[in-house]
Amino acid sequence: MSLAVLSAFIPTFFFVSITPGMCMTLAMTLGMTIGVKRALWMMLGELVGVAMVATLSAIGVAALLLNYPSVFMILKYIGGAYLAFVGLQMWLSKGKMAIKTEDANATPASRVELMSQGFVTAIANPKGWAFFVALLPPFLDANLPLTGQLVILISIILALEFSCLLIYSAGGRTLKSILMKSGNVRIMNRIAGSLMIGVGVWLAIG
Repeated sequence: MSLAVLSAFIPTFFFVSITPGMCMTLAMTLGMTIGVKRALWMMLGELVGVAMVATLSAIGVAALLLNYPSVFMILKYIGGAYLAFVGLQMWLSKGKMAIKTEDANATPASRVELMSQGFVTAIANPKGWAFFVALLPPFLDANLPLTGQLVILISIILALEFSCLLIYSAGGRTLKSILMKSGNVRIMNRIAGSLMIGVGVWLAIG
């Protein structure tokens, strides 16, 4: 793979990754409520989902799926409803994702729950599939082995995506530090809950 291809590919996909979207909003919300370290589990699930979407897009499976939107509908609605429910719980200062008050003893979200959130958000968005179908194939050379090219390009995509997730998650943590100076945990939970509900609605109707 030539340097010319990579020099065009890297800034293109960095711009795409850094643009605010469902996954980045989710990363910022979790950075705000559970911290960057625990949000890494959500990021792991999201990156697995992105890798799957990118791979299937490159080999043409996504083109078939996009012709049958009903394939996404159940997953979209279930995933969106789940995220909206989590957001409502956060808004009410309840649930595993909410910022805890000093006297709260709620069980924190498990690693599997966090990974599932990221994975579902990544794979249940038809716009994400359409995006990869449009942008990834032009960077593939039909005269070179497909597997080697996909390994390189998807590795770059995941590195860029992870970097952007960290940026948004750290931003959420910083926002929490600023707003928590007021000492009002309920306001913080309502901000984070509203963002999470927004992600759920976005996923369901996007």
